[in-house]
Amino acid sequence: MNSISVPKKETLYFNTHKKSSFRDFIKSFRNIYNKCHKSGKTLILLCIGSDRATGDCLGPIVGHMLQQYQRKFIVYGSLSSPVHAQNLNDTINSIYSTFDAPYIIALDASLGIRQHIGYVTLGEGSLTPGIGVNKTLPKVGDAYITGIVNVLGGNSHMTLQTTHLYHVMSIAEFIVKGILESTN
Repeated sequence: MNSISVPKKETLYFNTHKKSSFRDFIKSFRNIYNKCHKSGKTLILLCIGSDRATGDCLGPIVGHMLQQYQRKFIVYGSLSSPVHAQNLNDTINSIYSTFDAPYIIALDASLGIRQHIGYVTLGEGSLTPGIGVNKTLPKVGDAYITGIVNVLGGNSHMTLQTTHLYHVMSIAEFIVKGILESTN
């Protein structure tokens, strides 16, 4: 049996505490935004997460913050209307039945290594939500953004419950400011 090797898309890492990383995030997000815009697709930012666990609320916080601004894209997921494991399938179906050509950027919190807490990742391709807590959820997105909020370990559910809100808010502010700067 022959197999075809497909090159993996690069995941970019941005340290939210470095100014140069912020400029790099803006440039990288702007490239994705421009690619979507030139293709004539509708940009959808799908902010995934629950408002019931500090470590999982990055998506709803980002969605909530973005909904306060005039923007050139559509936001799904906020503190008042989160997109989480129970309604993710329905939300994805709703997006595809509402928009002829959606370009979805999936955004979610993630767990990683200690040195990457506070980092944001950005890449092209789909995101698999819930993987850090052993949930089987559908892959989603043409591109993705994650914020590494805590360490991946044995008891990921407890880790998400005890994540410092400061880390989540710092990452959320970085992402929101970067997206708004990129799309102006």
